[in-house]
Amino acid sequence: MSAVITEIFDRIGIIRLNRPEKRNALSPELISGLHQAFVEMNANEKVKIILLRSTGKAFCAGADLAYLQQLQDFSYEENLQDSRRLMELFNLIYSVPKVVIAEIQGHALAGGCGLATVCDFAFSVPEALFGYTEVRIGFVPALVSVFLQEQIGAAKTQELLLSGEFITATKAAELGLITGVEPSEFLEKYVIEFASKLISQNSGYAMGKTKSLLRKLNLESRNKSLELAAETNAKARAHEDCKKGIAAFLNKTSPDW
Repeated sequence: MSAVITEIFDRIGIIRLNRPEKRNALSPELISGLHQAFVEMNANEKVKIILLRSTGKAFCAGADLAYLQQLQDFSYEENLQDSRRLMELFNLIYSVPKVVIAEIQGHALAGGCGLATVCDFAFSVPEALFGYTEVRIGFVPALVSVFLQEQIGAAKTQELLLSGEFITATKAAELGLITGVEPSEFLEKYVIEFASKLISQNSGYAMGKTKSLLRKLNLESRNKSLELAAETNAKARAHEDCKKGIAAFLNKTSPDW
């Protein structure tokens, strides 16, 4: 079974996370598949809008912790290379000229919340929870911090990343983390209609150039910050707190901080 499924529907390029049995956790295969899918959708002239969806009850539960546990035995250089792969995916979604919409049908946590953060629009069901929960397992939400601070400001970013708290979809919309909240029975229809309106009413060239301009405004500082974040991510994986936190999570116990 493919970790990523793609299709094109009425000029909408649909990319679907497809690991429902793992709550769409970000495995190396999923990250690679998403990167390839976004590159292909961006290059496809039949696609004007890109829609990110997931299969199952969760949008994305974050990093695949079983894989993250394996990375603790990797060298710093190996961990840095792995961290850069996620950095490149986030940066690709954030910077690709075509408008990207996230359709969030379930919880979006840690790296999954990061996926929602880097999309241009994000619509969620009321029941979904959001949160950057990395600090609860001794990890650092490094990569997403760069995009989140640019999106909602330093104070709110600090509040979310240091607390590690879950927030509701309504609160996420109030903070500007997502665009809006729609009842679950209407979410898919609403998102398709929203995407179709962008397709029919807006110039694809103008939207692309506008997005590219916005991304270029802080490009140099963002790239430097992302490299620092990738290095921080790699170093955090080898720390004793991270090892303890991941082991506790996998064993369904609470770490003694």
